[in-house]
Amino acid sequence: MTKTAIIIGGSLGGLFAANLLRMTGWDVNVYERTGDDLVARGAGIVIHDDMFNVMRRIGLVVDETYGIEVRRRYVLDKSGDITDELDAIRIMSAWARIYQPLKDHFPPDQYHFNKSLEQIEQDAEGVTAIFADGSRCRADLLIGADGIRSTMRSLIFPDVPLKYAGYIAWRGMVEEADFPPQLHAQMFGHHLYGVPEGDFITIYPVPGKNNEVRAGHRRANWVWHHPVDSGTLRDLSTDATGKYHNYGIPPQLIRPDAVAKMRTLAHGVYAPQIAQLIDITRQPFFQAIFDLESPRVYSGRVALLGDAAFVARPHLAMGTTKAALDASFLCDALLAEPGDLARALARYDEPVRKFGTRLVARGRWLGAHLEAQITKPRAQRTEHELHHMPHDMLLREFSARLEDIPELAELLPPHGKSD
Repeated sequence: MTKTAIIIGGSLGGLFAANLLRMTGWDVNVYERTGDDLVARGAGIVIHDDMFNVMRRIGLVVDETYGIEVRRRYVLDKSGDITDELDAIRIMSAWARIYQPLKDHFPPDQYHFNKSLEQIEQDAEGVTAIFADGSRCRADLLIGADGIRSTMRSLIFPDVPLKYAGYIAWRGMVEEADFPPQLHAQMFGHHLYGVPEGDFITIYPVPGKNNEVRAGHRRANWVWHHPVDSGTLRDLSTDATGKYHNYGIPPQLIRPDAVAKMRTLAHGVYAPQIAQLIDITRQPFFQAIFDLESPRVYSGRVALLGDAAFVARPHLAMGTTKAALDASFLCDALLAEPGDLARALARYDEPVRKFGTRLVARGRWLGAHLEAQITKPRAQRTEHELHHMPHDMLLREFSARLEDIPELAELLPPHGKSD
């Protein structure tokens, strides 16, 4: 008898799990709360080979069109000069470039939009998802892949809160065609960092519209981590009408005065070319940075994966890779225990919980300097919190490959290790 699964969340984590389970014989349906295709969403991402390995396992062909290869990293000081550099080959891509092939690989009639989960019911025979429109769906397994503010997690672990890290990430994309020639020559195609006291920015090229990687059709992606106390965060999340957006303000509703203040600050702390890049960004937006650790990643017939289970800070550039690996861990556990779902989910829990806990801890270590700007008086900060790590160390540690992080590499499944 065919086993059935419901996946809540049609983003990357949900699609990794859906495609992996389907290829092993499961009947899978995906339910996404939004009403439109997600391909226009997301921003730049750093690719880990381990994610590509999972895509190959699904049966997708991975080639050079998935991203842009960058071979060196540079730190720019306030004057715009390079102070440190490091050879580090990485592939830079865009969220949509990963989403689209995963979505196309899954049957469209089993992917459902406008389905917002409200409740779940489970018993010895199965589990039922109950949606806001009154519809119900029953299956053997229910998977929560609904992101950082997971409804599924809140239903099974209501006392596990997101913890604000004390800083936000301003983000932006700039079309390559929008670059003035001199600025393009100075910075496009490089992986750049700016690290003034109390701030941190990273800049790198990504595919452009329609996943273009041809010269002249790409984009530059920048992410600026900046300390912000809770009161200022609330103000930034309040639009011009006075409405507060607790779950993240849409980019188009961010007040012009908030954007103008951010641009002015950039000129005061960053290299001229970085400030100019931020000035020409058409629609900057921001995300608050959080930590979250679930006590376990399953309850009965319900499993969590990706950001629904653990939320790590973005300094590791590992969100999409973690989603892929979690889905792979889940598939392996179900294959190893084909007749016993309880044993399979317990088997799934161990590596995912270890991986997530260590990932969160590493993210906190990398972001300690930023967090301390808000959470501790200067006299109480440790040496690591007072002074950011040396630039040569920063270039190695931020966005490091999984294989170069021993406490994470030892947890990778055999097919999750890079060739």
